[in-house]
Amino acid sequence: MLKRFAAEALGLSDIGIIVPPSDFDKVDSDDYLFHEDKERIFFLIKSKKDEYCFTNLALIHVDGDSAVSSKRSIKRYDYASYLIDDVAIETAGTVDLDVELKFTVGGSRLSIDVRKNFIEQLKDIYKALHTIGKLQRLDAQAREHALHCLGQMGGMFKLSDVSSPDAPVRVFDALLAGVNEAIQVRHTRRDFSAVFEKYIHA
Repeated sequence: MLKRFAAEALGLSDIGIIVPPSDFDKVDSDDYLFHEDKERIFFLIKSKKDEYCFTNLALIHVDGDSAVSSKRSIKRYDYASYLIDDVAIETAGTVDLDVELKFTVGGSRLSIDVRKNFIEQLKDIYKALHTIGKLQRLDAQAREHALHCLGQMGGMFKLSDVSSPDAPVRVFDALLAGVNEAIQVRHTRRDFSAVFEKYIHA
């Protein structure tokens, strides 16, 4: 406990800071953005070892082995594929210098220590992540409904009722195109710019 307190007091621990938008182009994460697809950074937490970069399309985690090593592991969690869940903030005690942002992404639990003077900014990303998770769950329900409807329509279709031999193929292609559009486009949000713009106050 005393060692931890001394390390934090001297600025030697791995407690993150919130990087201002004016410095987004100076971080390692910027090199891994899909600029060609209009991906951009909305919120970034940086510590000595790690960067947690929240873009409109994904969370990019630049994972460093240590503060003195140049070795990095890049992990990307696209919101279209990884569910955000269990978002929480653990506030600091009287002697603590940090607060924790905690959430689950794709089943993996992340806990990010941030200097407590950034608590107001953390409240913003808390709201954004909570909303992204809520929208992801709504999309998942809509995809289930689309598949259920497909099953119901399939049960209504009888081969004995077809007017020509190629009619089943045409019906199948039309159903498949409609279900793919519903599942992969309408009910799989990929870009959450609107959520970040609503809650993140730079």
